[in-house]
Amino acid sequence: MSVPVFVIPTDHLVRLGLKITDSLHYQLQPHELVRHALRRKEGVLNDTGALVIKTGAFTGRSPKDRYIVKDEITAGTIHWNDFNQPLDAPHFDKIFKSITQYLNALPELFVRDCCVCAHPQYRLNLRVINELASTNLFAYNMFLRPTEEELETFRPDWQILSAPGLQLDAALCGTRSSNAVVISFRLKLILIAGTGYTGETKKSIFTILNYLLPREKKVLSMHCSANRGPRGDTAIFFGLSGTGKTTLSADPRRQLIGDDEHGWTADSIFNFEGGCYAKCINLKEDKEPEIYRSIRPGALVENVRFYPETDKINFEDGSITENTRVSYPLSYISNALEPSLGPTPKNIFFLTCDAYGVLPPISRLTPGQAMYQFISGYTAKVAGTETGITEPKPTFSACFGAPFLPLHPGQYAQLLGAKMKQHNVKVWMINTGWSGGVFGKGSRISLAYTRAMITAALEGALDAVEYTPHPVFGMAMPLSCPGVPAGLLNPRNTWPDPGAYDRMADEVAGWFLKNFGKYADGVDAEILSAAPTPKK
Repeated sequence: MSVPVFVIPTDHLVRLGLKITDSLHYQLQPHELVRHALRRKEGVLNDTGALVIKTGAFTGRSPKDRYIVKDEITAGTIHWNDFNQPLDAPHFDKIFKSITQYLNALPELFVRDCCVCAHPQYRLNLRVINELASTNLFAYNMFLRPTEEELETFRPDWQILSAPGLQLDAALCGTRSSNAVVISFRLKLILIAGTGYTGETKKSIFTILNYLLPREKKVLSMHCSANRGPRGDTAIFFGLSGTGKTTLSADPRRQLIGDDEHGWTADSIFNFEGGCYAKCINLKEDKEPEIYRSIRPGALVENVRFYPETDKINFEDGSITENTRVSYPLSYISNALEPSLGPTPKNIFFLTCDAYGVLPPISRLTPGQAMYQFISGYTAKVAGTETGITEPKPTFSACFGAPFLPLHPGQYAQLLGAKMKQHNVKVWMINTGWSGGVFGKGSRISLAYTRAMITAALEGALDAVEYTPHPVFGMAMPLSCPGVPAGLLNPRNTWPDPGAYDRMADEVAGWFLKNFGKYADGVDAEILSAAPTPKK
């Protein structure tokens, strides 16, 4: 089959101030990008044919170096905080000039037209302009790929300029350091300088969708995974790192809609992306076969090491970073649903790894409780999830994705609550953490039991059982669940000392209340009334 040859769209590039030369590589196929990456010594191949790269000084996002231009559009709409840092227009102009001058001086550039949002009504066209062939391959893997016919009339809505090799003059550019990610909603531009971490590209697009879709389309944007069952029912899974989101949403009996970013319209769920960006640390074929088998030609693997004197990846080696990653097209997943669309969800699962043994293994939430827990976004980091963590550490991330939310979390929660009520969606909290005591004293809740609880919820087996309210957090705990010992369902009953449980529950509730204080002025009484009530 012949490889299509695409004409470089020069008009928009000229308007950006970029020179048009013969060394602009446009819309290359994955095998061509891999060939260029190998020629440029950006990476090497592993034994299964995937491209393996190192992203340099940055092996993860740098949230303190992400800025949004403060102008007439954003001044009164952005929820300015540590994640949404303002940058004025003159400093943006200086960064833009630095990037275009830098890119124009390079011997070659890689340009790709792509899009996001699997629902055609909400499609957003992107043009990605890269210094590196490997970053352009990442864009191919992660975003939706227009057809040849669509490219004939393609016009970008947003453009991304990526220059990992550029070190900014922080004093001149008004930034904290020599690297920065800057978003301009007025110019519809994203500038990435000084960092080779590919995830910055993905999450900058997620950030703009988290602004545009709720405000302009009344679509709830979500940091979650989603799948569809054999009866056509959609389920959504929210959860921070270490809660089991990837594992629990990857069910061979259900089709994967997407693993990370979705939108909820009036009547459907849709994936934003065209690929997956999965963690690789401690990856094993028997535990996560779909991810393991996706490491093949076309996939891009980041910051792993090989076994000595081989080209075989040692997935247990986290010496570069624990955040080892692989990107690949969604089509690499055998049970992926394409196009990545599903009907309105019937069940939503909030996953938390409570290392303090307080929250029940499964509970059902009222709309008010769901909005409160959604804004809270609670889990606990335990040893092994992050460098330097040796004891449990409570973590709250609003809407399970605080770094990517330009709007006040209350706005997303209100949308969630309205959709829950309109469609009578059941919301469950699943604790994949500890039971019978805190981390180090109790024991981790069995994955088999967690799967049984989720299956019971999905199949309606918990609809007619009796429930009892949690004495502090208020959520409804089932008294029975198929395939799960009844004694496990009420966490207080699993502790050898119920008084110690009560004290721990009060302490955890206090953390919730303290965290929620920063959002209280932007939510309504229904949400506030769902706060936990410590007994002492």
